[in-house]
Amino acid sequence: MTTVGLIRHGITEWNLLGKAQGISDIPLNETGRVQADKLGERLAGEEPWDLIIASDLCRATETAEIIGSKIGLSLHHTDETIREVNCGEAEGMTEEERLEKWGKEWRTRALGMEKHEDVAGRGVRFLEDVVQKHEGKRVLVVSHGALIGLTLKRLMPDTFQQTNMENTSITVLHHHEDRWDCSLYNCARHLI
Repeated sequence: MTTVGLIRHGITEWNLLGKAQGISDIPLNETGRVQADKLGERLAGEEPWDLIIASDLCRATETAEIIGSKIGLSLHHTDETIREVNCGEAEGMTEEERLEKWGKEWRTRALGMEKHEDVAGRGVRFLEDVVQKHEGKRVLVVSHGALIGLTLKRLMPDTFQQTNMENTSITVLHHHEDRWDCSLYNCARHLI
């Protein structure tokens, strides 16, 4: 059985401002670093992990490095496949700014935004690759809220029709005999 811990990166200033980060390389803020530290401390007291992979965006790599420092693992590698949704022209804007510029139907406009089906597809391909390359291992993956949520919806549509990923939450998936199961979803108890 292969186990994958999907972690959303720590919080950033753009998260607080409600700006679409997408593929913009926005760093963690101090709160995000504390969140990652708390998750690392929590994971240090649980069953050990074998490796950490992160999105190549700095908010994910920094989260992974902080966690790794607590559990004694270096970042195995980064992968742009698990980047956040490319938000196109909407990147860096708040919902209010998008409404003001393009109106209520802004989501229907061709703004260079990546399609959710494509994001889910690359998330699933990444997980299939992890299972193939790291079969039987326990793999932490630090990525982004929309990518994780869309991937979960594609993998297990009956279980995940709606998703909401908290910053530094962990979702634990198990792959066994071509089946995915989820034993923990969007858990951020380390922040309480």
